[in-house]
Amino acid sequence: MSKKHRNKKSRLILLIIVILAVALAVYLFVMPFSGRGESVRIYIDRDDTSDSVLSKVSAAAPSQTVGFRVAAMLRGIRGRIHTGCYEITPSLSSWQLATNIYHGKQTPVSLTVPSTWTKEMALGRMARHLMADSASLAEAFNSAESQQAYGVDSATAATLLLTDTYEVFWDISPRQLVKRMAQERDRYWNSDRSAKAKALGMSREEVYTLASIVDAETANDGEKATVAGLYLNRLRKGMLLQADPTVKFALQDFGLRRIYGYMLSTPSPYNTYLHKGLPPGPIRLPQLSSIDAVLNHETHDYLYMCANSDFSGTHAFASTYGEHLQNAARYVRALNERGIK
Repeated sequence: MSKKHRNKKSRLILLIIVILAVALAVYLFVMPFSGRGESVRIYIDRDDTSDSVLSKVSAAAPSQTVGFRVAAMLRGIRGRIHTGCYEITPSLSSWQLATNIYHGKQTPVSLTVPSTWTKEMALGRMARHLMADSASLAEAFNSAESQQAYGVDSATAATLLLTDTYEVFWDISPRQLVKRMAQERDRYWNSDRSAKAKALGMSREEVYTLASIVDAETANDGEKATVAGLYLNRLRKGMLLQADPTVKFALQDFGLRRIYGYMLSTPSPYNTYLHKGLPPGPIRLPQLSSIDAVLNHETHDYLYMCANSDFSGTHAFASTYGEHLQNAARYVRALNERGIK
């Protein structure tokens, strides 16, 4: 073979190599990863391996399995897999995804703290959207170390949870979540809210606790400030709060639709039919509107309230016990007529 022929063959081979390299580069760096036209997410936990990550990626975008396998190999993610939530957008390339996983550049998730009866219920729902399980979250929030660090105790630890939606990383650790929630609490309790709590002669934990009673009494935002004013009136007069939701909490029976007389003697520090003042801590995680209702309560002379007999979810308020008895009689009659036990 002549030298000229050999040179021509070498140039051809080089050209083919260049074309293949360019094609591979386009495939890895330019070609969109997902052809579905919508974003999908994969979740990598501490038990995942490079093989299981490949399986998750393949399930999310089957057409790009080979591309990601090559990108992952070239990027060297084996042994460098970071936990987290990773979003695959329509424009993302295989190389970009492999790089994100390699560096742990994950996508935040929305975490909602729900308004529920107990802290444990809330943490259980939150755990559905996190890598951590509910038991580890509860352990972190209930630990003496966390409570001491953030100025709460076993009864008031729930006040660290404000019912709102936050952006967090899916693999946030339980301790990091406690810290984040404490930061959100401190941010919420700005100088204005803190001043209003001080004017009431209450700590922020006490305001939260009263708000939990208000929240359990009514879902109607329009009357929350009225309900809050009523309980503040009772506190100032040294009266028992006599809030039915505290009996539900004492019984730990949150499905009760009707409170009977014998239930009012349930022994519990949370039973406001037996103990004056506020309970040791909140009886539920209140909506933020209920906290603000306490801080911006309505001024009036109401001391009594009873659910309206039309079952509208609103209440009949009274300043005297006699007037309250009439309201209560109408409500009991309506319960009996509907057969509500």
